[in-house]
Amino acid sequence: MKKEHSRRKFIRNSSVTTAALGLGIQPLPILKRRRPAENLNVAIMGVCNRGRALANAFAAAKDCTVSYVCEVDTRCVAEVLQDIAKYQDVVPKVEKDIRKVLEDSAVDAVAIAAPDHWHAPAAIMACQAGKHVYVEKPCSHNPQEGEWLVDAAQKHNRVVQMGNQRRTWSNVQQAIKEMHDGIIGKVYYANAWYVNGRPSIGHGKKVAPPAELDFELWQGPAPRRDYQDNIHPYDWHWFWHWGTGELLNNGTHFLDLMRWGLEVEYPNYVVSTGGRYHYDDDWQTPDTQTVSIDFPEGKTMTWESRSCSRLPIHGQTAGISFHGEGGSIIIESGNAYSVYDNDRSPKVIKKVTADSSKEHNQQNTYGPGLLYDIGHVENFLDAVRKDFKPNSEIVGGQKSVLLCQLGNIAYRTRTGLHIDPADGHIKKDADLNVPEAHALWGREYEPGWKPEV
Repeated sequence: MKKEHSRRKFIRNSSVTTAALGLGIQPLPILKRRRPAENLNVAIMGVCNRGRALANAFAAAKDCTVSYVCEVDTRCVAEVLQDIAKYQDVVPKVEKDIRKVLEDSAVDAVAIAAPDHWHAPAAIMACQAGKHVYVEKPCSHNPQEGEWLVDAAQKHNRVVQMGNQRRTWSNVQQAIKEMHDGIIGKVYYANAWYVNGRPSIGHGKKVAPPAELDFELWQGPAPRRDYQDNIHPYDWHWFWHWGTGELLNNGTHFLDLMRWGLEVEYPNYVVSTGGRYHYDDDWQTPDTQTVSIDFPEGKTMTWESRSCSRLPIHGQTAGISFHGEGGSIIIESGNAYSVYDNDRSPKVIKKVTADSSKEHNQQNTYGPGLLYDIGHVENFLDAVRKDFKPNSEIVGGQKSVLLCQLGNIAYRTRTGLHIDPADGHIKKDADLNVPEAHALWGREYEPGWKPEV
C-alpha cells in the first residue's frame, strides 16, 4: 500500500504540476496540503460522460482507491480504466449492476453519475447499504425523490454530497462571503444564464439496443420504454422520462449559487415560459426557457437558458449577476468574479480572476477540469473521514434542485405555482388549477424498483 501511494503521489504531482507550470501558474493548494487519513474505497457508477471526470478525481485524491467501475455500457469502460491507472496500481473491478456493488462491505462510498432517473434511487440504496454518497447534480429526478433521499441520508447517518462543485471553488466562496458582508449592500435580485449551440437530436428509430449496452439495467427504476437510437449516451437529458432538461442539467449549479447568495430557502411563487423552438426533432424539454422565482424575504431570482443560441451575456456563456442597493456582482463561468458600483455608468471596483488565486483553469469535455473537481471530491472524502457536513450536503442540495424542478413543473403545466415557503410544496388551494403540477411531484416506477426509505 505504501508503494502504491508513493507511486500515485509521484504520478499525480508530476502530471498536475507539469500541466500547471506549462501555463505559468501554480497547482491548487488543495493538491499540496492533504492531511493523513485512512484509505477509502469508492465505486463510480456511470462513466460514459460526467462519471469519467469523477473517476479521475477520486483516483487522484489522497488515500482514496477507485475499487469499482459500475457501467452498463462496456464500450465506456476501457478508457476509464486507463485514466484510473495513471493514479493507482489497483485495477478496479468492473460490474454492471449497482446492487451487486453495494453488497461488497469493502466499499465505503459510491459516486453516482448515471442518468438522472438513477440518481436518487441509487443514492437511497447506497445509504441503506451503509455507503456514503457523492451524487451528481441533480440529486433527484423529481421532488419526491429528493425528499426521500434526504430522509435516507438522515435515517442511515450517511454523508451525502451533491456534485455542484462551485460550492468549493475558492473565488466563488469569496464572492459570496463579500456579498454577505455587504460589499453591494442589501441584495434583492439575482439572474443566471446558460447558452450553448447544441445540435438537433433528430427523430430516433426504435431499434435493438447495442450489444454492449444492458438497456434493462440502464432503465433501472424507470418504467420500460423501447430503445431508440438517439437517447444514449447523452441525449436522454432531453426526454422527461429519464432526464430533466437544461434547467437541471446546467441550471442546478447556478440556482444553487443564487439561493446561497440571496440567503433564501423555499420560494412562494414560481413561473416559467419557453419551448422547443430551434429544431423539429424528438427533444422534449425546452431549448429556450426562462424561470422567475419569488421568495417571501422580498427577493427574486431568474434563470435564462438558450441551449441552441450561443450569444453570451456579460461576455459569459454561463454565469450569475447579483444586484443590491449599492451595486452588482457578476460570478463568471470560471472561478472569477467582478464587483460593480451602482453609478449611472457602472464601473468595476474589484475584479478577481482564476489566475489571481493561482488556480488552474483548464477545462475538459466532461466538466470543469481535474483541479476544479478534486477540491469538491476531497471535501466529500474529508467529511466522511471526520464526520462533518460537506460543502454541498444533501439537505441544501435538495432545496436548490427543488427550485429547478418547480421551474420545470411550472413550464410543463403552464401555470404559476403558489408555493408553501415552509417546506417548498405546491399549495393545494381549491382556486389553483394545478392538479397536473401535483402529479409531477413524483413519478411511476418499474415494478420492484420504487425507492423505499
